[in-house]
Amino acid sequence: MLVVVRDVLKERFPATNIYVRTPAVVCDFGTDASEKMEITPAYYTNQTAQSASIYKIPDGSGGWLKSSPRVHNAYVSYVNNDLDKRLKNLIRLMKAIKYYNNIPISSFYLELRTAKWASSQKPIIYSYDVTNALRHLISCRLAQMVDPMGISGYVSAASTDAYRQDALSKLTTALNRANQAREAEDEGKTRTAFEHWNKVFNGRFPSYG
Repeated sequence: MLVVVRDVLKERFPATNIYVRTPAVVCDFGTDASEKMEITPAYYTNQTAQSASIYKIPDGSGGWLKSSPRVHNAYVSYVNNDLDKRLKNLIRLMKAIKYYNNIPISSFYLELRTAKWASSQKPIIYSYDVTNALRHLISCRLAQMVDPMGISGYVSAASTDAYRQDALSKLTTALNRANQAREAEDEGKTRTAFEHWNKVFNGRFPSYG
């Protein structure tokens, strides 16, 4: 199904870089992350959870994974409210690192893994917890995780082990740079910290001053 969707989009947008990155087909309509579009094919299952519809999306292994956007969004919102509405911004920062550095990790996995980890972290302080979230992803080796809402079963970080290893390598580079940024902050070297954060976000971090 992903290949079918990819080929149809390639025919419609022949000048655009279009490729499969499970569970979606990615269209690079520009160089900025905001210009990327991810299209995920889904089947309605006629099932519900907490009065919300359940769909099947590609699982990266030739099969299908159950998903309920409304239920999963409600879970993220619940944790976000418990963390003084700082979780969603943390997730946005993590996804920015993913997109700006072309890290082949599932956005669904990244969101659930970050939310589940952050649920035991309080308060959320972005410069510390971006670093800590990167460290957590690496320490767990991007292992499969159990869906905290019990709908999707096991959720994989990447569609292949090669992608997972590539993601771990790039996350390790990002963590090393984040550690340098944190050290500079602790030493009061704000400009240097900005320079290191800029490397974490591959040149997309706001300029100092």
